[in-house]
Formats: sequence, structure tokens, C-alpha cells
Amino acid sequence: MQRWLPCRQSLLPEATVRISEIFHSIQGEGLLIGVPSVFIRTSGCNLRCRWCDTPYASWNPEGEEMTLPDIMERVRGYNCRHVVLTGGEPMVASGIREFATMLRAEDFHITIETAATVAPEGIACDLASLSPKLANSTPDAEVAGPWRERHEATRWKPEFIRQWLEAGPCQLKFVVSQASDLSEIEELLNEIGAVPGFTRDRVLLMPEGTDVTTLRERGPVLARICQEHGFRFAPRLQIELYGNTRGT
Repeated sequence: MQRWLPCRQSLLPEATVRISEIFHSIQGEGLLIGVPSVFIRTSGCNLRCRWCDTPYASWNPEGEEMTLPDIMERVRGYNCRHVVLTGGEPMVASGIREFATMLRAEDFHITIETAATVAPEGIACDLASLSPKLANSTPDAEVAGPWRERHEATRWKPEFIRQWLEAGPCQLKFVVSQASDLSEIEELLNEIGAVPGFTRDRVLLMPEGTDVTTLRERGPVLARICQEHGFRFAPRLQIELYGNTRGT
């Protein structure tokens, strides 16, 4: 499999990243589902999704500033090759590019979970898990205030999505609330256009929900849609195993 090449940049060990949590679990979503992984959740996000399941890293970001060497020490302690950079939105975190380069230097497998609202610009990555937000993500004005307009203006960046798809291995994951979301997904895929090497079976549809009952109700309908349209069904294994809890 093709590997992304890190951009040329100096390592800045004094740089810090605001971290919400670091934990060792299994990947619950996407092409690497079931793979033991170290998750590094940065705090801070440029979106405010209505159904966000990690508000402590987005709506109300919390965490501590950690130096890159300190984060690397935590990662090494788990004796696990796969590392997932997630959020919030990891691509807006200070020091994230330098940290990805440090991971690459020690031959960790790097997954970046991002809404693809920021260009990759050569960041070291082995699998980009892109999760562009549909209209179902836009929050109510009464709750979000000015964030509603900012979210709507930011959530869909087809030029950046295409850059990610062209740069290296990717999966494109959409959170689906109802069957009618399919028409929007098809429109967005048409807007991105064909990208050499990226096939439809790398488009993943995941039911929206943070509890087992909701996911099981919506899952069969979405699975049939995937069968009919050639998409891949994406369960949320971490919810099935642990519920919607932090550190899983």
C-alpha cells in the first residue's frame, strides 16, 4: 500500500498539543475496525455538529497542553503499532504536523480522523479517515448561536477532500441520519469527481447514534442502502462493546 510522505519541516520538540485524552482501545469504525490502536484525541474543533459525541473536545473543549516528547512517551508505553489522531478536529491542533512526523520516524501506522476541512499539506499519514459533514450535522441556531453559520460555511470543502484523496490511502465516511441523506451524499461525490485509485467501496455509511438501540434500529435500513448503491456499511463497534463512554 502506498504510504504518504511527510512534508519537509523541522521537528519542534518544544511545541505542545492540547490533548483531551489518550487511551488504548480497538478501532471501532472504518477499514481498520477491530485493530488495537492508541487514540490521541486533541481538544478543539472548527465545527459544532448537532450530534457530536465528543463535546468535551469540540463544543466545550477541555484538556491539557502536552509536549510532543511527553505524548510520544505515552504512545510508546502501550506497545501498539497503530496510532489514531482524532478529535475534535486534529488538523487544527497546534503541533500536529510535527507530531505526525515524529510518529512516522518511529514507524507507527498513522490514521488521521478528520472532517477534511483543512488541507493535508503533506502531513505524515497511512490512512486518512475523512468524515465530511452532511446537512444533518448543522446545529440549531438557538443552541449554537453564531456557530451555526460558521459550521455551515466550513463543513464542506470539496477542494480539500480531493487533495486528501489524491495524497494517499483514504476512506470517506458519512454519518447518516435518514435514508434521504443518500441524495446529498451522491451530490457531494459528484462534486468531488473521480479520483484515480479511489473506488466507491471506500465510501462508508455509518448510522448516526450514540446508543446500541438507535444503531440497531437504523443499521438494517442503511445496510440495504449500501447493498443497493455499492457503498460500505460502517458499524460503530465501540458503542456495541462499551457504550458511549470516554476512553473507548
